[in-house]
Amino acid sequence: MAEQLEKVQAAVSDLDLDNIAPLVREALDAGQAPKDVLGAMCSGMAKVGELFEQGEYYLADLVLAGEGMKEGVAILEPLLVGEALEKKGKVVACTVKGDIHDIGKNLVCTMLSTSGFDVVDLGVDVHEDRIVEAVRSNDADAVALSVLLTSMVDSIGDVVKALESAGLREKVKIAIGGACTTQELADRYGIDALGRDAVEAVRIFEGFCA
Repeated sequence: MAEQLEKVQAAVSDLDLDNIAPLVREALDAGQAPKDVLGAMCSGMAKVGELFEQGEYYLADLVLAGEGMKEGVAILEPLLVGEALEKKGKVVACTVKGDIHDIGKNLVCTMLSTSGFDVVDLGVDVHEDRIVEAVRSNDADAVALSVLLTSMVDSIGDVVKALESAGLREKVKIAIGGACTTQELADRYGIDALGRDAVEAVRIFEGFCA
């Protein structure tokens, strides 16, 4: 890996947030291809995920790394338009109907998008009909549902039923996550996977879209 790309990767993995954007520009000025710079950033983010799982980084560090990634990606996006970047799959993500919490959902979306997924973020308090339409119109491979409120877990079942009624359930994998989610809940609604954090979510969706 070229020196400029190594610096970009290290800035992300070391949470050197103030230097991510300047180093991205430096790498581009040195003639590095935008997709290679993005690849270096993704490698750095993967390292952040490893350190999180090892207990060396915390949830706040994941959030910070995600914000730093956004700054770098914002520089690269205009340069990547038209380039044939291989996407791992398309994921529709949201917080379910009746729940307006978005921190966990936002972090999962950031981790997925910076890991090479095409993410359609519908936001919070999303009715199942919108999810069905998004899956259909985007030809999605998978759905990520976030729920933190125990009183709103039935919204997961509403999404599953709506996808079944639309004839789309067999075409997509569904993963759920959030403080109140359990394996028992996943089993009850026939969910394909339960994710405990954003790092695990990347592995889950990589498995879905392999």
